[in-house]
Amino acid sequence: MLWPFNHFSKPRSRPPGSIEAIYGMIVAKAREPLFYKDLGVPDTVDGRFDLILLHMWMVLRRLRQGGGAPDRAQALFDRFCVDMDDNLREMGVGDLTVPKRMQAFGEAFYGRAAAYDLALSEGMDLEGLENDQGTLAQAICKNILNGEGIENAQRLAAYVQATLAGLDRLDDAALLAASWTFPPPLPEGPPQ
Repeated sequence: MLWPFNHFSKPRSRPPGSIEAIYGMIVAKAREPLFYKDLGVPDTVDGRFDLILLHMWMVLRRLRQGGGAPDRAQALFDRFCVDMDDNLREMGVGDLTVPKRMQAFGEAFYGRAAAYDLALSEGMDLEGLENDQGTLAQAICKNILNGEGIENAQRLAAYVQATLAGLDRLDDAALLAASWTFPPPLPEGPPQ
């Protein structure tokens, strides 16, 4: 289990370069304007936070599958926590309030991760093949789009499926070396 408060008991050490690079890729992708302009994600602090959580979940899911990657998964989650802590302090949140907000961030992450994991497991048939994106789209609609815009949620679900498939094709060395990219948020080509 990834624990969101490990950095309180240990001095903060710099994460390995690959973790820093992977986290940077996650944040950069979550800031991509297409998510906000074309896919209906609210361009707010909460909307950006939700996209970071979605991308964190996808990468952590893949890291958990790897042979020597669970420690890297924890390092990535720790990097996320440090970033959220730093952002709260930059926004002027007081020292006494930061731990409460960090707990809320942890609960938000684990709640969304559980919803996405459940949606993926319900969206598979008995042989492990995808049978529809409806359950995942509903989870995305609820957690990212505030319950509105199921069409955009379906497009986001297709993006998540493409991202997960791409991450699953990576070997552990390529994943940990951060020598990959996220797919575009929208399929390339003419609209259908």
